Amino acid sequence: MSEQSPSTPIDVVKLDRHMTVETVRGDSLKWLSPLEPPFHIAGFAWFEQESRYRRLPSAPANALPPAVDVLANCTAGGQIRFRTDSSQLSIRVKLAGPANMYHMPATGQCGFDCYLGEPGEQRYLSTTRFDPTQTEYEFSFYEWKTKQLQQVTLNFPLYQGVEEVWIGVDEDATINAPAAYASDNKVVLYGTSITQGGCATRPGMAYPNLLSRYLPFEFINLGFSGNGKGEPEVARTIAGIADPAMFVLDYEANVGTAEQMAETLPAFIRILRERHPEVPILVVSKIRNAGDRFYEERLQMLRDRRNVQQSIVERLRQEGDVNVHFLDGGTLLGEEDAEECTVDGVHPTDLGFLRMAQCLAPVIRKLIGA
Repeated sequence: MSEQSPSTPIDVVKLDRHMTVETVRGDSLKWLSPLEPPFHIAGFAWFEQESRYRRLPSAPANALPPAVDVLANCTAGGQIRFRTDSSQLSIRVKLAGPANMYHMPATGQCGFDCYLGEPGEQRYLSTTRFDPTQTEYEFSFYEWKTKQLQQVTLNFPLYQGVEEVWIGVDEDATINAPAAYASDNKVVLYGTSITQGGCATRPGMAYPNLLSRYLPFEFINLGFSGNGKGEPEVARTIAGIADPAMFVLDYEANVGTAEQMAETLPAFIRILRERHPEVPILVVSKIRNAGDRFYEERLQMLRDRRNVQQSIVERLRQEGDVNVHFLDGGTLLGEEDAEECTVDGVHPTDLGFLRMAQCLAPVIRKLIGA
């Protein structure tokens, strides 16, 4: 009989060596700042002006809603891209705060993950391991016996701010610019916690990051958890992004009623059109929640908001704006088992995000001509 009491806390880290947090042997590395070229920072539309890991400008012309302003410091969608022949690759990170979410792994909230390969051929390698109670960590993505030239993409955390990042490579390693995108134009996604990446297990599994591996474009993730409400001041700030390839509006989940949807969506589109009269706009209605099938009033509200969005798009097209489009988000998780694709009935798992990206990719590819 085991001597361990049923009430004894279980420390899996002590029982499974694969769960341990490893120490980086940083004395053999040179540490470089990705703020400097030839590193390329993607996913932060105002990075060239501000050199900050932030998703909206620090001092926008139109004052942002306070919650949106705070959430803009979450680094969802950010990427560090470069080529190197280093035989080892490590990262040193200083976060704005520790992991603190009950339904999202710390690896998704506060971690980086690493992909190797050319655009369209990227393959996942590893995710940072760290103490989730701490705000600073180091991690070794790989250590090989010989030098290998690789294109590297590191995805930033989804639900935390990043104050500093350093990249550790061989003392004699070369760092070169990554492969160019197919276009300098950016795909801009505006939405809610689902767009931001809640609750992916690691950054690369948020649907905007998945799309960035399917399509050779830079993707800008402007999902604001609980606060994608379609405010005009947010629309005006987003409209200031230079050279957009298209806009994806996926914010229904934070709009309470069909009437609020009818009020905010035409205004949001109109503001974008003032700056970008012909850029494709894709309006995506909300994915289904697990409880929708059990509550008739929720199902009716879902239908009403979807119908409002679809009718607005149809009206705009009839008025001559043929570059605005609608996609029924209720189909993105599948028809039969959509509820199996969420963590809590609302936020997608990695499976849910994968299904979303696989459905969205051909639509976006067609609209941007990729």
